[in-house]
Amino acid sequence: MTAKKFLFLIALLTILPTPTHAQSTHPNIVIVYMDDMGYGDIEPFGMTGVSTPNFNTLAAQGLRLTNFNAAQAVCTASRTALLTGCYPNRVGMQGALLPGSKIALNPKEQTIAALLKTNGYSTAILGKWHLGNKPPYFPLHYGFDSFYGLPYSHDIWPLDYDGNLITDSANIRSHWPPLPIIEGDNQVGTINSLQQQTRWTTDLTERAVTYIKTHKNKPFFLYLAHPLPHVPLAVSDKFKGKSELGIFGDVLMELDWSLGEVMKALESSGQADNTILIVTSDNGPWAHFGDHAGSTAGLREGKSTAFDGGTRVPFLIRWPGKIKPGSVSGELMVNIDILPTLCSITKTTLPVQKIDGIDFTNFLLGKTTKSPREVFYYYYGGNNLMAIRYKHWKLVLPHNSQSYEHGTKGHGGHPGTTDPHHAVPLALYDLSHDPGETYDVQANYPEVLRTIQTLADQARHDLGDDLTNHKGTNLREPAKVQ
Repeated sequence: MTAKKFLFLIALLTILPTPTHAQSTHPNIVIVYMDDMGYGDIEPFGMTGVSTPNFNTLAAQGLRLTNFNAAQAVCTASRTALLTGCYPNRVGMQGALLPGSKIALNPKEQTIAALLKTNGYSTAILGKWHLGNKPPYFPLHYGFDSFYGLPYSHDIWPLDYDGNLITDSANIRSHWPPLPIIEGDNQVGTINSLQQQTRWTTDLTERAVTYIKTHKNKPFFLYLAHPLPHVPLAVSDKFKGKSELGIFGDVLMELDWSLGEVMKALESSGQADNTILIVTSDNGPWAHFGDHAGSTAGLREGKSTAFDGGTRVPFLIRWPGKIKPGSVSGELMVNIDILPTLCSITKTTLPVQKIDGIDFTNFLLGKTTKSPREVFYYYYGGNNLMAIRYKHWKLVLPHNSQSYEHGTKGHGGHPGTTDPHHAVPLALYDLSHDPGETYDVQANYPEVLRTIQTLADQARHDLGDDLTNHKGTNLREPAKVQ
């Protein structure tokens, strides 16, 4: 090779883009976690009353999953599952923590944030935590570098649905403290009125945009956990009265705006192509709030049940150049699968202790169209095994359940009634033909029934089942709060 050709080759190599180590194995990660957003609350999943252009854009640019489930249909349990990759009952977490709760997520559990932090990531949470009510059970002790938001749901305060202070001492809510705003480990403010609640979506969005724009020098994990559209509904003046669905529609419009601002920040800072963006919800709608609750798009029941209206939620994921844009799949995935998938993509070591999630990397990247998950256990109410999904089949086991179908719908922010102990019989549903879980077909498919009952026995041995008095052999304890 002549000296002239050699110099030309060197010059060419210096101007061609070359993928860096960070770009190939350390993409940024943004998880936007909605609160009580139902399966049918955005246009890519059937919303017909509110325009959601930014959710639509994300769906067009990435993958939409139509059979994505939260591990349990309630706040604390769902967030435990997302961040630990475990069924929440495996690690002793359940329900929704209240101010007097005496448990918290055990700091020995390795969260997504803690794992990524060991791999060079900056980590932040904005919004709702709900895995511990005071230090040392706030996010900074679980791998997050920073935290701004709420320790629990924004309806856990001593105000009634009309915004007035509750004076009836027989009402447990009357004994709850004002809603604290937390930064790091410290309380930096208090929310004392419905008007003050209108700040949340804008405030968290602006902080998320700032975080994205100021974290260009190393990979980051941002967990944006919106308090809404959980009741009480609150919306800023810029979206108040803008929809045809009242304040619920206004809230959805503002959440859509928020997503758009996050996407614009990634674009303007040059980080969109190297960022995995995930949007999903912690559980389905709190249906008895009527016009202040979301839609299941025809799925049965809602939040706090083991029916699909409670667990099946929207899921959108974008990773430019990696995930095929505009793709849709009806394959089964659960939020416990996010942790091992992100660990695989980022070459991050998995937790030392047993987890329940499965690596979906090859599925998301289009290397296979088949989900690696065939089984999903629906636990609720402590450690009650209420249902099992096997492929497209769902066996609902006998149990008592809250029921919205056997109650009334509320209006204007006030809840309706529910049947808190509705008796649910054994039933087998074919979700491919009956997503509303209406027709029991166990008599037609005895072999399917036997297969799933074997899976139930395996779950009871591993995780236990209070309904049948089985103690699991692989359970771990939560932290005990003094």
